[in-house]
Amino acid sequence: MDKVKPVRAMLRVLDVLQVLNSRNGVTVTDVANAIDLPRTTAYRVLETLCSAGYAVRDGSDDRYRLTVLVRGLSDGYDDEAWIGEVAQPLLAQLGQKLVWPVSICTNQGNHMLVRHTTDKTSPLALERYNAGVRVPLLNSAAGRTYLAYSPAPQRAALLDIALGSGGEMEGAGRQRDMIEKILTNIRKAGYAITIRQYRGESSAAVPVYSGTNLLGVVGMRFMDKAVTEQVFADRYLPDLKQTAREIGGAYADWKGGIAPDPVEQMPAPRWDWTLERRVEH
Repeated sequence: MDKVKPVRAMLRVLDVLQVLNSRNGVTVTDVANAIDLPRTTAYRVLETLCSAGYAVRDGSDDRYRLTVLVRGLSDGYDDEAWIGEVAQPLLAQLGQKLVWPVSICTNQGNHMLVRHTTDKTSPLALERYNAGVRVPLLNSAAGRTYLAYSPAPQRAALLDIALGSGGEMEGAGRQRDMIEKILTNIRKAGYAITIRQYRGESSAAVPVYSGTNLLGVVGMRFMDKAVTEQVFADRYLPDLKQTAREIGGAYADWKGGIAPDPVEQMPAPRWDWTLERRVEH
């Protein structure tokens, strides 16, 4: 069989991705010098990666950086391994303690992907979901929590993609400033809650960190008639946060590193339900 000639443009994109991955921000000149490309070619490749959502140009220093979407290129490589070995045992313990179904989600572009859930073992699960279910980035507690705690450049890129998707948010909910206000409230609270009013089911989520690396979110679903927001914050939120910290620490050990002390979240204020409903509906 004749040897297939490689696509030079694709090789250049891969070379640029490697440069971006090795540094905390690069200029067009940095890329051009690192892989011996003309500046115009380096610029076109970088802007193409930005258009696809894999990179973003920071207006403060005019440097290009990778976004969280790049992690999707390695989905299936070791994500399943760490979820199974690190997260599942801790989620099983949490599910037994809280009884309500709990789950862990990671980002996948415009959605959050459920990696593991205790739905099958929870007697209180109204609907039983399996791993692999996708939930929207903007209209779910998991997605909003992930957005709120993502680094600013990644959050901006994800919002650009989500708001340009055309069908997820309509009317006032599409206003970026309103979304940013909700994300600010989530960061202050340390968690997000969303409600499915037609079922009376609520979902809440907290971030999972390993050091400064945002791995995903841990969530819980419950009936709002049985668990008010205040009850959730008092009775369930501490255990949810504790499990998130344990997963982050166990992940660092699994990767062979040492987990720094987790950053304590601020006490949870009362939720602005009026704003929440304006965005959801």
